[in-house]
Amino acid sequence: MSRVKVSVQRLEHGKDLPLPEIQTELSAGVDLPAAVDAPVVLAPGERRIIPTGLAIALPAGFEAQIRPRSGLAIKNGITVLNSPGTIDADYRGEIGAIVINHSDQPFTIERGMRIAQMVVAPVVGIEWDEMETLPESDRGGGGFGSTGTDKKQ
Repeated sequence: MSRVKVSVQRLEHGKDLPLPEIQTELSAGVDLPAAVDAPVVLAPGERRIIPTGLAIALPAGFEAQIRPRSGLAIKNGITVLNSPGTIDADYRGEIGAIVINHSDQPFTIERGMRIAQMVVAPVVGIEWDEMETLPESDRGGGGFGSTGTDKKQ
């Protein structure tokens, strides 16, 4: 697997937290810590931005995607909204994870808890080629749930 060098700054409220690390050789991303000063209790249905204490400088041509952690989702109903959230290469502020509690029980986020994961991915820019009509395709304008169905039904 290839790696890309990402500059990182531990902000004052996250200096004591370890930097996120790849957990296995083929892991796609790193788990982000909660840099909260005190436990944060998320009520059922509540959402909040949880700080990570980290700021990054991505190389041009890359983005960082903030995604849910599957264990928190299945075990506790905790997920990340705006998922995947995109961190652009020119953003220099703190990374925050917008988390929501989809369970029917309160959930406590403790300092250092791994609350989201971050995947760094290449980005391809877009250049518009405006046309009066688009080329035909087998799918055409078929919308949600239209692939793999017999169009005659």
